[in-house]
Amino acid sequence: MEFVKLTEKEFEKFASSHPQANFYQTVEWGHLKKTNHWDMHLLGLKDGKKIVAACMMLSKMTPIKRKMFYSPRGFLIDYNNYDILKEFTDDIRDYVKKEKGIFVKIDPNIMYQQRDLLGQIVPNGENNFKAFDNLKKLGYRHFGFNLMQETLQPRWIFVINTKGKTMDEIMSQMDRETRRVIKMNEKNHIKCREIGYDELPKFKDIMQHTGDRREFIDRPLSYYQDMYKNLHDSGILKILVAELNTNETISELKKEKKEFEDDYQDRKNKHDNHIIQMNEKKYEQKQKEVENNIKRLENKIREVEELNKKHGDVITLGGVLFLIYGKEVLALVGGSYSEFMDFQSAYYIYYEMIKYTVENGYDRYNFYGITGDFNENSPLYGLYSFKKDFGGEVVELIGEFDLIISKPLYYLYKIAFSCYHNLKNFKNKLKK
Repeated sequence: MEFVKLTEKEFEKFASSHPQANFYQTVEWGHLKKTNHWDMHLLGLKDGKKIVAACMMLSKMTPIKRKMFYSPRGFLIDYNNYDILKEFTDDIRDYVKKEKGIFVKIDPNIMYQQRDLLGQIVPNGENNFKAFDNLKKLGYRHFGFNLMQETLQPRWIFVINTKGKTMDEIMSQMDRETRRVIKMNEKNHIKCREIGYDELPKFKDIMQHTGDRREFIDRPLSYYQDMYKNLHDSGILKILVAELNTNETISELKKEKKEFEDDYQDRKNKHDNHIIQMNEKKYEQKQKEVENNIKRLENKIREVEELNKKHGDVITLGGVLFLIYGKEVLALVGGSYSEFMDFQSAYYIYYEMIKYTVENGYDRYNFYGITGDFNENSPLYGLYSFKKDFGGEVVELIGEFDLIISKPLYYLYKIAFSCYHNLKNFKNKLKK
């Protein structure tokens, strides 16, 4: 077999149909990372004219004047086939050594062991223990079976398997409260729409407010602009925002209120004039129920009218950035304004994209990162709990590995990186 550099066209053709296809292993992602001073390498292993393994690797110069290499979400290869994995590993090692690299980091897009909705290991479920053993045998250094989010990409994710399923089937698996919130969003006439490049400052503002509230440092606007330029036109990136059109909502609420009022008067007229015979107890109960709905809508109308006075005709409640590639739709990042948290708009955005996933024939909807600590007292338990209530399953990925090319330089890099990271955190704390 022959180790070769691939053209973008060759790589994309192979990558798009691979079982481990993901947006990180795309030419578009490589071009995006170029804007952040990474170099892209498209490499493959050919058996004659047939590609049997490939990867998009990124490289960057480190503070010790040697390069680090990273293949995000790992090689596109059968990790269970030891012979092919060994040959590709040997070739990658030689290539990186010639490029003055210190190590290669991979975090394969494969499950370690099958888990269920509650994060429990499925008895006699699928696993990739053999792939793990093959990597260890070939000298890859495993980061460990971390539970939190210490790695470059999350080791724990939450997904809904949508393959061959209807939206009714997906909805039936959701928690009752989640379904209630989605229906309430519909009653509040919240709408979702995709935004374009010119509206990216709107999404940045959402993320900035969310970062300030949750105490994380958000990316600059230029990052989202670069993402859009490199990923949108190929269909990978989609940003949805949830909005409340106050004038439209007031109009719909008044219409709904009038329908209840008309229903109330019609029933009263038939009762008082003995047009139809009614059970008194049921009549009173029904009228009371309608009265309560009228009062609820009156309160809601006043609430939205106040929002209209304060914020105008259209209020942006929150937004989520999605990446669509291969067989899945993935929710990468998102946020909302604390002032409008009561609307719980994130539920509706996710609902709309789950529906998009089903209607467009994708195999799964990926909520992305959670932690592997399913204790309710865990500080990040809410991240898992929110996603769990949509139904689905926990996915434990195999983890992060380093293929070390030069041990002395590798450990020197680790020390330098740790010092840099600590200094960066210290500076960030001073800015607060």
